[in-house]
Amino acid sequence: SSQIRHYSQILEQAKGKPVVFRTLDIGADKVLPYLRQPREENPALGWRSIRMALDRPALLRLQLRAMLLAGAGHDIKIMFPMIADVDEYLRAREVFDVEVNYLRQRGQKLPNSIKLGVMIEIPSLLWQLDHLFPIIDFASIGSNDLQQFLFASDRGNPKLANRYDSLSPSVLSAMRLIVEKGNAHGKSVTLCGELGGRSLEAMGLVGIGLTSISMVPSGIGPVKAMVRSLDRAKLWAFLEPRLKSALHSLRPELLEFAQRNGVVLSP
Repeated sequence: SSQIRHYSQILEQAKGKPVVFRTLDIGADKVLPYLRQPREENPALGWRSIRMALDRPALLRLQLRAMLLAGAGHDIKIMFPMIADVDEYLRAREVFDVEVNYLRQRGQKLPNSIKLGVMIEIPSLLWQLDHLFPIIDFASIGSNDLQQFLFASDRGNPKLANRYDSLSPSVLSAMRLIVEKGNAHGKSVTLCGELGGRSLEAMGLVGIGLTSISMVPSGIGPVKAMVRSLDRAKLWAFLEPRLKSALHSLRPELLEFAQRNGVVLSP
């Protein structure tokens, strides 16, 4: 099928580098023309992503089948988005197990290894991390939605665009908690979203302990220059007490730290 060809091409182009496939994350601002979706008053909080996939398990199984067949002979990672509690992950994993058994019984070649992970982007999951991390292989922080849900603020609304800062103590503290829990359970935590592509924001992420962040290609040079000029331990000692503050944002403090300590930031 076209899905299998598409996933196979990605794996071939990666040439052995790690590839993470994310299951269907449609709904809200992501729509498919061939899938009928009900009109919702608040689609960002509605029937989307893993919620839709679990209600349409045949659709989820088809996508997982394409990933598994394309990944035959490779090492692959599959990530489930928009998980709100451990039970949703367990239900998604059940669908995955059914599909693996289906292919295995039919003699299909499977990937050499398969790791399962989740996107942590719904705040309710922050109180279940000690239950979640033992049963997953990895996690990725979905910075865009996590911030949107933490502040109950539509990230697409221009009137709210600059009201809440991603370098606020609340956002950084939430992400720090995820990093700490991941480290405690020996599981890797990465970050995806737009946040890591700007050098000052990336400095805050590195400061709370993240070592793998996504970014647009144009962000690689400035972020690399920032990282090479940064003493991470010194930054964490600076950040830690400020995460407990009532400050609206730590942006001015981080800028001051960078200026005092020779950290290279892009304009």
